[in-house]
Amino acid sequence: MLCADKLLVKRGAQTVLQDVSVTLQPGEVLGVLGPNGAGKSTLLGAMSGELPLAGGAVSLDGRPLDAWRGTERARRLAVLAQSSSLSFAFTVEAVVGFGRLPHDSGRQRDAEIIREAMIAADASHLAGRSYLALSGGERQRVHLARVLAQLWPGGTEQVLLLDEPTSALDPLHQHTTLQAVREFAGRGAAVLVILHDLNLAARYCDRLLLLHEARAHLLGTPHEVLQAEPLRTVFGLDVLVQEHPERGHPLIIAR
Repeated sequence: MLCADKLLVKRGAQTVLQDVSVTLQPGEVLGVLGPNGAGKSTLLGAMSGELPLAGGAVSLDGRPLDAWRGTERARRLAVLAQSSSLSFAFTVEAVVGFGRLPHDSGRQRDAEIIREAMIAADASHLAGRSYLALSGGERQRVHLARVLAQLWPGGTEQVLLLDEPTSALDPLHQHTTLQAVREFAGRGAAVLVILHDLNLAARYCDRLLLLHEARAHLLGTPHEVLQAEPLRTVFGLDVLVQEHPERGHPLIIAR
């Protein structure tokens, strides 16, 4: 799968990511947490091949990421950036359809996949509308449908990287979005998702990577990572950690 080994990323003379190693596993949702400036988006950019490395390596199925041809890689790896904007009045279906560009599956099959991806992203009711007429949260769900369509239907060879996919969403759609991500991983895909909400991370992620000052502070299960001491160290936040009364995952309460 996708493996990052001792990544080092610099911006000029400044080190923005240092000695970070992580491997994404099939069927797993890995959440990345950390305060602003900790290196979360930098990690995603490095693992997607969009940012140059000053050290370390990224590989997909044992091959260096930069050894994969563009179309070949796009059929295996999809990225949802923190902000995705378009200035032309494409229809929603056209935007989602951009995810099918690396494929040669035919118009009929592409149309079926676009519909299925829109349903999965809770965006099917937006069909026929102009992208420019949508709210920020609606646009975010359309772009989720686009990257799902790029890898549809998902499987053990697919990797999905998501940078704050819930940032513009209301509470209901935060859950529907992460449930869609969870179901996509359930079909075998490896998923990395950057989140700020600790309780959403506790509920939907299998493992968590906690970044602090450009380094990996802790990597483990939600129960291992979401503890009072590391959260105080990384976020400067005093919290009470309890067990969710119904689901059993950690429940984080600010004191």
